Amino acid sequence: MQEHFSTLEYQDGRLHLIDQRLLPTTFEYFICNTYGDVEFAIRDMVVRGAPAIGAAAAYGVLMAAKEHAALFQPGDDKKFRSAIGQACSFLEASRPTAVNLRWALERMLELYDRSRWYSIDAVLEGFKLEADAISLEDVATNRRISQIGNEIVPHKATILTHCNTGSLATAGWGTALGVIKEAHFSGKDIFVYADETRPRLQGARLTAWELQQSGIPFKLIADSVAATLIRDGNIDLVILGGDRVAANGDVCNKIGTFMLSALCKLYGVPFYSVVPVSTIDFTISSGLEIPIEERDASEVTHPGGVQVAPTGIEVYNPAFDVTPHQHITGIITEEGIIRPPYKEHIESIRKKVIG
Repeated sequence: MQEHFSTLEYQDGRLHLIDQRLLPTTFEYFICNTYGDVEFAIRDMVVRGAPAIGAAAAYGVLMAAKEHAALFQPGDDKKFRSAIGQACSFLEASRPTAVNLRWALERMLELYDRSRWYSIDAVLEGFKLEADAISLEDVATNRRISQIGNEIVPHKATILTHCNTGSLATAGWGTALGVIKEAHFSGKDIFVYADETRPRLQGARLTAWELQQSGIPFKLIADSVAATLIRDGNIDLVILGGDRVAANGDVCNKIGTFMLSALCKLYGVPFYSVVPVSTIDFTISSGLEIPIEERDASEVTHPGGVQVAPTGIEVYNPAFDVTPHQHITGIITEEGIIRPPYKEHIESIRKKVIG
């Protein structure tokens, strides 16, 4: 099946992003003319989802290079390199938890540092090719992940998912939702329950929209309904994404994931995280080292701009939580399904992809 929309497209020097703040009622593109616009789009969740953020940031580096082109001097590019480095730091600070953002920025900088550039035109062409490669590789990776993940989905399975992990969260097709789509289009007759995913309602606004677009049978539920469905034996497996995976298999994902994992552990329901290898942070030993982004109180007190809480109250609004590896049945990647013991198996993947 071919997607009929593109989450992000770079055209004529501008980055076009589906404005996910407006879905599902309005389908509109947000146009980034500068790398500052890209930073805003990531920070304000015009674009969201770890792989999509990484791809958008890569194009942000290209746009930063265009803006600082006058600083480039062949053989003496220190000012230019410093400006690009500062732009990368600026972009990275927009969302501190998802590791794909840092990974994409480091990949762009590493390309620059290992190459010999004789003109600014060559720099821009190189950055464009690399950003395109990051985007195209993500789509291919997601397709591979979906085929691998489909192996664990039984026929007529009832699946619970949380947040949004489809085409909107990636450069195309999706991770966890990609697995769900693969199962559906391979004829497995599945049914999906989609958590609303408070406070930003990515499940209600985005996952429900994508499931509807794909013709997959589903029902939207309030987050608090999931416990009853799991307890009563109405969920065969939980499939969701991840924003950063530690070297021991701990998974950081959208707030509410840990709660679901604890319920699945209690009631014996398989629980899978679906991520590309680029989401694994081999530099941290456990989820305790992952910085958790805390977002503005208004997301809780004024969802959709409507006040639902008393004025002036204090709010705790973490965007993510960490699920311990002991709660996870498997981590589905393009390199296969990682199972316990996670530390050893993740290390073997590190040696394979990094050396």
